[in-house]
Amino acid sequence: MKTLSVKHERFINVIFLSIIFLFILVEFLLAFTPPVARDALIHHLAIPKLWLVHGGFYETPWAGFSYYPMNLSLLYLVPLYFGNDIIPNFIHLGFGVGTALLLYGYLNKKAGRSAGLLGALMFISLPTILRTATTAYVDVGLVFFITLSVLAYVYWRDTKYKVSGWLVVSATAMGLALGTKYSALPAWFFLTLALVFLYAKETGRQWPALKYGLLFFVISLVVFSPWLIKNFVLTGNPLYPLLKSFFGNNGINVEGVYSAMSGETGGSMFRTRQLLWSESMWETLLIPFRFFLQGQDHNPRYFDGVLNPVLLFAAPFAFINKKMQTEKLLFLSLAVFVILLAFFMDQHRIRYILPAVPFVIILAVLGFVNLFNWIMEKQKPLRTVFLIGFVLVLAGMIGFNAVYAKNYFAKIAPMDYILKKESRDQFIARYDGSYPAVRYINEHTPEHSRIRLILLAGRGYHLDRRYDDDASFGMEVIRNFVTLSSDEAAFQKYLRSLNCTHLLVRYELFQQFLTDHYSPEEIRQLSGQLGKTVSVVFYDGHYAVLQLKTGA
Repeated sequence: MKTLSVKHERFINVIFLSIIFLFILVEFLLAFTPPVARDALIHHLAIPKLWLVHGGFYETPWAGFSYYPMNLSLLYLVPLYFGNDIIPNFIHLGFGVGTALLLYGYLNKKAGRSAGLLGALMFISLPTILRTATTAYVDVGLVFFITLSVLAYVYWRDTKYKVSGWLVVSATAMGLALGTKYSALPAWFFLTLALVFLYAKETGRQWPALKYGLLFFVISLVVFSPWLIKNFVLTGNPLYPLLKSFFGNNGINVEGVYSAMSGETGGSMFRTRQLLWSESMWETLLIPFRFFLQGQDHNPRYFDGVLNPVLLFAAPFAFINKKMQTEKLLFLSLAVFVILLAFFMDQHRIRYILPAVPFVIILAVLGFVNLFNWIMEKQKPLRTVFLIGFVLVLAGMIGFNAVYAKNYFAKIAPMDYILKKESRDQFIARYDGSYPAVRYINEHTPEHSRIRLILLAGRGYHLDRRYDDDASFGMEVIRNFVTLSSDEAAFQKYLRSLNCTHLLVRYELFQQFLTDHYSPEEIRQLSGQLGKTVSVVFYDGHYAVLQLKTGA
């Protein structure tokens, strides 16, 4: 934005910095709350806590996600060891701020400070980033490492491939991304090929291109390898639970997890969305664009997340001029590659395309810069009209994010907890209906108790006792209960085989499952066996804690 005076540019920068500060303040307050987000309760905090409860690494074959790479979960393990589960929120938020700084550094270098601040603002205020970065998830950590890897490669290229340290940084960051989430695999594949292609094209040297591509690949693989080795030792498949058709599943059954969590009916993507939501083929084909236009939180039809529509419309203007054309094409190609791969997955979630978002933002900012420069070349009064429209678009984009932040902040309502007007137990109970039952277990059962979850979808983080689940979330256990309820000895033998002292049951779903699948006679027979073998020690109308009787 070279046509701006120094005074005007400083004024704009102060505005951008002030808005960035306000968004970070909101996110800081949101992060200051106990964990209630689903994936934190079943995975990112729950698995590390199980390791602590069991006194070391503990395999959970019923949880397929426990075989995913867990770099960030290892970071979360440290504050969990000291009894703090709020610091993990800030660790994840730190990766969000770090990504904003990466975008600022790149755009400041390429297009000026105002562009850098705009890029940082667009990222840190983006609704799906605001929501995800303030919880103990891993998606924003993944975004940080992939963004660092790609931009480090660009900086290496800027040195005409002479400063190899940037290549090492790029490869190491990609290895850390791979160790954070398998979703980094497409970016790894893409950047390895792009590195070889661009080096050979720009230098005319093919063997060095292959050498550097191999070096990038190997360094990333070495950084990633601890998780591959762990899975190979446990399952015989280094990428478990991926590629099971090739490696086999080593007798581990986690299929029920994915079918139950997905809610999908099977068949093609088009047929699934048509059956579930009456979507036409054209609506499904337009999902890569609809990611930016129709996102809604907690709605699987609309991708369980919110982006900003302006990103989609601003990014193409980055190509008005040919400056930085190779870099822009690299960013565009990577973003399209990631988004298309997410499109062909069984489930369409905005978090699956998050690695593409920083590069869409870079293109959008460069598009805004090009538009501004084009407007400033016009004569008055046309320039004034266009400039007003330009400012309104920017304000609308930031306003869209601000309205989301306001509504989300009101929904989470962290201030009563922060100001100690609301206890930790009260805050968690607002979002987790099972928490009163969990709290009963923590306060009224012996420390050696072992809990079996039934229809809780694996949400066991807040339990301070050892617990187990299964791939069907307890549905297979219920089926076995009914099948064996005609034989008291077999029923009790199976109950003992669960190796638990208590059952934590989502009782309303338990009753519904029985009603939907079994006859009244079978249900009465099961009730009779349960009456002989368990006693209800807690029931609040929704969840029940059943204690196994001593003789069972």
